[in-house]
Amino acid sequence: MMPTQAPTFWDKGAKLGIVLLPLAWVFTAIVRVRRFFYHTGILKQQYLPVPVIIVGNITVGGTGKTPLVIYIAKLLKHAGYKPGIISRGYGGKATSWPHSVTPQTDVSLVGDEAVLIASQSACPMAVGPLRVDAARLLLKQAGCDVIISDDGMQHYALARAIEIAVIDGDRRFGNGFCLPAGPLREPISRLKYVDMVVVNGNKAATHEFSMQLNGAIAVNILSGEQKPLSVLTGIACHALAGIGNPERFFKSLQAAGIACDTHAFPDHHRFSKHDITFQDDKPVLMTEKDAVKCTLFATHQHWYVPVNAVLTAEFTEQLLHLLKTKPV
Repeated sequence: MMPTQAPTFWDKGAKLGIVLLPLAWVFTAIVRVRRFFYHTGILKQQYLPVPVIIVGNITVGGTGKTPLVIYIAKLLKHAGYKPGIISRGYGGKATSWPHSVTPQTDVSLVGDEAVLIASQSACPMAVGPLRVDAARLLLKQAGCDVIISDDGMQHYALARAIEIAVIDGDRRFGNGFCLPAGPLREPISRLKYVDMVVVNGNKAATHEFSMQLNGAIAVNILSGEQKPLSVLTGIACHALAGIGNPERFFKSLQAAGIACDTHAFPDHHRFSKHDITFQDDKPVLMTEKDAVKCTLFATHQHWYVPVNAVLTAEFTEQLLHLLKTKPV
């Protein structure tokens, strides 16, 4: 089973990561050589006839890519585009790929994030280990004129017009080392080559864009009833999360004045009835990503907290400008 959180030595100031630095140097060298091979054409990239927007990160774990993908998809639809969304479909057990995704698709086939994105964005979506195949499926079936890739920053086989890197505002880059000594998939210097940097939280540099996740309601999984999150203030609750950074969700509830017994699970955890059942009648709060996996055994106690990404007008203007001016 995957750990529920990143190793503590990935944090700033932790010394154990230094012991693993020789392995990190080897990993970094491999990463750089691989990117160089794609950049020079030694390894071939696949080009699509429409722009591709990559929303990814350079660290292991959740940074907030999914809410940003949904935000961008809605933005582009409003601007007159016909966006399609692709993803790897992490955790999906489909027997054939690529696989189309709708809000009704079985989560076990395509993964939790895919079903959540398809539901919230109302855009055509496809998943598969080879993202270019998923994108071509959307071009064929839905006539999309722009493709948004949920993750895939390191999937260089798919050529891209725009790269957007998402950073966790709390953890940022940890100790600054690459795997396995630290949380980085690529060196921090990789950010010099992306088009936009979005920080989930408060930005730390002038070139970054701040993204805030706003969750103000709770939705009952069983009935669909909605109520302000504020009505739970002062009420003892359970909170569970099987996401990349469960602590962020728990802290958001704490900031809303909700006292919770917290239960962290690995990212993409396959929940069972036992996981979400407790020996009391307290409300159980979870993320929307987790809720899509609990619909078959949820009760009146179970609620999810949907979040919406909030970004500045400057981000919107720059993204639309890039989409119009950058070559495919």
